[in-house]
Amino acid sequence: MKKTDKFVAIVLAADRTTNDPVAIKSGVSCKAFTPICGIPMIIRVLDALKASGLIKLVILCGPPESVHSNCPELQQRIGSGEVIWIPNLDSPSRSANSGLEKIDESDPVLLTTADHALLTPEIVQYFLDESSKSDSDATVGLVKYETIKDAFPGTKRTVIRLRDGNFCGCNLYSFLNHRGRNLVSFWRRAEDLRKHPWRLVGEILGPIAILLYLLRISTLNQALNAISAKAGVKSRAVIIPHAEAGVDVDKAEDIALVESILKEEAMSPAFGKNGTSCRSTL
Repeated sequence: MKKTDKFVAIVLAADRTTNDPVAIKSGVSCKAFTPICGIPMIIRVLDALKASGLIKLVILCGPPESVHSNCPELQQRIGSGEVIWIPNLDSPSRSANSGLEKIDESDPVLLTTADHALLTPEIVQYFLDESSKSDSDATVGLVKYETIKDAFPGTKRTVIRLRDGNFCGCNLYSFLNHRGRNLVSFWRRAEDLRKHPWRLVGEILGPIAILLYLLRISTLNQALNAISAKAGVKSRAVIIPHAEAGVDVDKAEDIALVESILKEEAMSPAFGKNGTSCRSTL
């Protein structure tokens, strides 16, 4: 694909449970509406995507239509056609696949989530530029754990520990062609087996791959190659240098964390250089 190609973005915005702890903590009808420094998370994400200049269309999977009125700004964007809303399904992978079915196979796709409250145009640009240059069908965004630890000491993140480094996910995925979309089918299989971890190991990764991981023999490329072989998708990682990319609002205590990061950025001499990281909406 050409580096200048624009992407269609799919944003997953539904709660995974009926009693999401972030939504309960914030007193909102769904997690995506949680205000971060006064601005709903979903609006922050939509603004970052728009300001990147690389997104030509946004498809929003969830939240349920019955709660849209609780976020008037989102309701206005859906009503104007700026955002295309579709109902979410019963899992993230099925919602993602539903979004992909609405997109022409020739269009490259960015997949992200509504709880990515620290997403900036620069993060989106970096990820999509590097993805477009990669010789692959799909990419996944990762941040080195040390990058996050150095920027935000004390924060707790889920860490993938491999021989060549420790990495954190950042809810950024690209599907660069029709083959890349098969990664969602692989993801759905993993979701279906999540309550049976050893079946997941055997059927998805295979016993050798998991042994290499447990012994920390596997490198990032080896792990991705194992997944690529199983999924039939040539996938690559994009290592993002922005620590903010690895911090989402997954737990109630993350609300205070991201707000403290934004307030600290607002007091920095570099205020404004990261677009929506200083967080006025467009």
